[in-house]
Amino acid sequence: MILITGAAGFIGSCMVARFNESGASNLILSDDFSRKDKQANFETKSYQTRVERTELFPWLKKNGQKISLVIHLGARTDTAEMQQPIFDILNINFSKDIWRFCCEQEVPLIYASSAATYGDGSAGFSDEPGKTGLLQPLNPYGWSKHTFDQWVYQQEKTPPFWTGLKFFNVYGPNEYHKGRMASVIFHAFHQIKTTGELHLFRSHRPDFGDGEQMRDFIYVKDVVNIIHHLTIYGKKPGIYNLGTGRARCFNDLGRQVFTSMGLEEKIRYIDTPIDIRNSYQYFTEADMQRFEANICPWDFTSLEEGTDQYIRHYLLLNRYY
Repeated sequence: MILITGAAGFIGSCMVARFNESGASNLILSDDFSRKDKQANFETKSYQTRVERTELFPWLKKNGQKISLVIHLGARTDTAEMQQPIFDILNINFSKDIWRFCCEQEVPLIYASSAATYGDGSAGFSDEPGKTGLLQPLNPYGWSKHTFDQWVYQQEKTPPFWTGLKFFNVYGPNEYHKGRMASVIFHAFHQIKTTGELHLFRSHRPDFGDGEQMRDFIYVKDVVNIIHHLTIYGKKPGIYNLGTGRARCFNDLGRQVFTSMGLEEKIRYIDTPIDIRNSYQYFTEADMQRFEANICPWDFTSLEEGTDQYIRHYLLLNRYY
């Protein structure tokens, strides 16, 4: 059986859907299932059983020998959360316990890291192990992911196969519950639907035009397809970037949202809030060289194609994957 943590969340529920598409339902879903706004993410999925996050390790003590693979996607992902103890419990210590379980039971592990580990990007976006120590995340969430990544590289005892994936800007279906942490495309769609226009941050740097700030946006179906690929063909352990390797600007994103909604483009630029202006990232782009060399080259969904599919097949219809 396959254990998926964070299975009621955005990427986790899409991972369950991907396994179901391949005909697999031998899944154990673990998460905090008390939130009603996440119920639609998993209520139509096929799986063996659900285990509350707080009961996972007692459950594994009794049933751990049945687990053949762990996909650890559960985490506190709020970048505005400043209480370090929350991240210590949910992102660091919980993840260490997952790692130890996989070592003891000799179970492969794939886990979610984050591009938030790169901070302002001044140290670059290379996932070479030797450059890990140079990174300076900007918030407790980023530090929690970075701390666990560093801990992983220090371990002598490892699962038989393991991979950490540094997700860049993931967007797509099943993020309805995420509130302010939902993707830019999600917020753009709802802002345009409500007001008829899109607000983007004005540039406060002379080397970038308004709305020309850039991110590496990756469609969630690419993410879960790659994880599924790793469950079959994973060979070389390590922590790898997972973005498209091609940064795109917010203006491009905004134009595609208007196009997919069938509306005339109307973009207005507003000042970046003072409280985030000094730490605001103007450019992120995954360095995908190690991924392509050690995992495989990948034909990523373009921003235009992914945005169009997300809006037409999911947001406009209020559908789930």
